[in-house]
Amino acid sequence: MDLSISVFGMGYVGSVTAACFAHLGHRIVGVDVSPAKVEMMAGGRSPIIEARMSELVEEGHRTGRLRATTDSALAVRDSEISFVCVGTPSLRSGKLDLTYVERVVHEIGVALKQKNSHHLIVLRSTVLPGTTESLVIPTLEKASGRCAGKDFAVCYNPEFMREGSAVADFLQPPYTVLGAQDAKHLAAARQLYKTIPATVFETSIAVAEMVKYVCNAFHAVKISFANEVGTLCKALGVDAEEVTKIYTSDTKLNISPAYLSPGFAFGGSCLPKDLRALGHRAKELDLGLPLLESVLPSNALHIDRAVDAVLRTNKKKVAFLGLSFKPGTDDLRESPQVQMIKRLLGEGSQLRVWDRDVSLGRLAGSNRQYIEEVIPHIGSLLSADLEEVVRSGEVVVIATKVDKDQLVRCLGRDQIVIDLINLASGSRPGTAASYQGICW
Repeated sequence: MDLSISVFGMGYVGSVTAACFAHLGHRIVGVDVSPAKVEMMAGGRSPIIEARMSELVEEGHRTGRLRATTDSALAVRDSEISFVCVGTPSLRSGKLDLTYVERVVHEIGVALKQKNSHHLIVLRSTVLPGTTESLVIPTLEKASGRCAGKDFAVCYNPEFMREGSAVADFLQPPYTVLGAQDAKHLAAARQLYKTIPATVFETSIAVAEMVKYVCNAFHAVKISFANEVGTLCKALGVDAEEVTKIYTSDTKLNISPAYLSPGFAFGGSCLPKDLRALGHRAKELDLGLPLLESVLPSNALHIDRAVDAVLRTNKKKVAFLGLSFKPGTDDLRESPQVQMIKRLLGEGSQLRVWDRDVSLGRLAGSNRQYIEEVIPHIGSLLSADLEEVVRSGEVVVIATKVDKDQLVRCLGRDQIVIDLINLASGSRPGTAASYQGICW
């Protein structure tokens, strides 16, 4: 049975949610305030760079199952379920900015005034526990004049998608979490997720909200833990890779090897802001959470180590491979690579930058705003020619996946290679003397 769904927010979470549900046979209308994003989706083009998204958006456009609009009232009227997938960025204090969530649920509430049939609102945006019940539901009730649980239902359904593998993660998630005030409110959501192979947990809204934060905080802790272990091993002259191989083999107690190999700092639109939000909330409650409070400083120190590794070479010309926070995405928000480039420029380094997935002409929304605010002159440094960029540097910093053969062809004998992502031993370019790992 196909369902009609409106998806508010055509960023990473929203556009992947829309494209995947259309692929599963449902009728989708994407909603966004950006005419550019709406035009791309409506024309069968993905607004983001993400594996399989171009194919799925084109498929949805061809079959007529995926369309887009800026008209929120029309979208609510033409759907049974509305997904809210707008951003919840950090304020300077670390507190979440819920402006977009509040604006969208208000618009949905206003549209519900004119609708007689029952409607389900599903919040996917990452929010702290209590937000759905203290902000989202009251806003919907006030704007609609209707009663939650009677005239409409609200569900919290966190996403567990990683940029770069978001489509695969959506279609084969680790589990599905559905939070509601009453299990009866989840009838339509159960139907929607019936075809997705994963264990379904039905729980309270607050638990569902918290699960998302716990997962992201744990991922952040694992990354920083592995990087600190690698740093200590290197300082002690211990083989970090051998240590890593042994402790990640324990899948009974260490859970999984994911995020447990030394690498570069974490970034992106989730982990940093979620840690800040938890820290801000802990301060409000007068709680001391020393481990979580130490993760972001530890991550910042890891960027410092990378900058120092380049500066210690006493070379000025730097070829920097990788700009987005991880391979396979064009997301530059809170990218440690962007922060590192900014620092090196401030130290007088001369940089050329290459990233296969980043084109300034394609950047839109939060991505473009972030670059314009943080490093506006990046355009003069960015090149699509890998060989030209590599040959320009006395130091080559590898911060993304690169074809080894192509890289080796353009590397000179005297160039220093600094690896930030822990390339597999067989894929590392350069001699033992010229190759450096940041913490291995």
